[in-house]
Amino acid sequence: MLLAALLVWPARGQEVVTESKDKAWKFDGIIGLNANGTGLVNWTGGGKNSASGLAFAKLHLSYYKDALAWETNLDTDFGLSWEQKKEDPWKKSSDKIKLSSKFGWEFQPTWFLTVRGSFESQYAVGRKMRDGYDPPISKFLAPSYTDLSVGFDWKTNVNGCKFSLYMSPLAMLVVTAYVSDWMNNAYNKEHKELVPGDDNWDFRREMQMKYGTFRVIKDAAGKIDIDWRNARVEVGMGIQGSISYRYDNMTLLSTLTLFTPYQGRGFEIKEAYETTYPGEKWTLPLRYSNLNRQFGYFDANWETTLTYQFAKVLNVTLSTNLKYLNGTLIADDEGVWAERVQFKMNVGIGLGYSF
Repeated sequence: MLLAALLVWPARGQEVVTESKDKAWKFDGIIGLNANGTGLVNWTGGGKNSASGLAFAKLHLSYYKDALAWETNLDTDFGLSWEQKKEDPWKKSSDKIKLSSKFGWEFQPTWFLTVRGSFESQYAVGRKMRDGYDPPISKFLAPSYTDLSVGFDWKTNVNGCKFSLYMSPLAMLVVTAYVSDWMNNAYNKEHKELVPGDDNWDFRREMQMKYGTFRVIKDAAGKIDIDWRNARVEVGMGIQGSISYRYDNMTLLSTLTLFTPYQGRGFEIKEAYETTYPGEKWTLPLRYSNLNRQFGYFDANWETTLTYQFAKVLNVTLSTNLKYLNGTLIADDEGVWAERVQFKMNVGIGLGYSF
């Protein structure tokens, strides 16, 4: 006997448009809750009982009057999956907090002098899922990405398709890897209990090395040391392009963000680390490289959401996120660490209503 349930409520998953009597203000967005599940009883074809859910929101608030423009966007989601098994039945499938805001003055038609800021992180602790032990690999503020910039924003509307191109010659990027003392002690204790004999592992150091929140110092005598920190600050150039388009029941949102630091070419951190700590068994040097943290090497973050609404009761959403971050190393199946393209895709089909 097979019981299969597909329950997806993008719910309040349709586009929301609210305008006050003052046409200067506009509010729109998409809010949704997707869920699906499968139940099996004496099923000879195999499989396991499972369920998953994803809550998401994409909200946009804007103001334009007397040559002044302000826009704020919130893009957030959180998803969990469950599978019937004794070890680690619950897994996090998606987790994002992204808040951005920009304020501009229109000094020429379609051209704005703009100040922009954004913050991106996650809600819960992320773990590397594997048999026997799932070590923590991320958490709120580890990492987080905050950028503040000043630049020029070009905006236009062509047949209902809104384009925006923001260019900043002065942008500051702050990357954090903050781990509190009590959380560090708790996860270090967990690691020692589940991996006997490995007393060198340290969650805070893992995060600081993975996201490059440290400085390598060399004195006049050539002695090398490492200054561990909770944050890394870079100044560089930022570019952001976005498209927003609605045609009948289809809505497309797409944003590409680029950043390159002004600093010069880095050096091999692994050599510096091993010189400072000879004989250490830690593999931390493999987590991060600053060789490509230099001007002309761009970090890229491209996010796209496509939503189609059927007869006001059925909603289909496709969202993708492609990232390439210079310095962030990712291991392949053979354990080789290198800078790699990251990609995530979510598809949701469900019932909902408009308001």
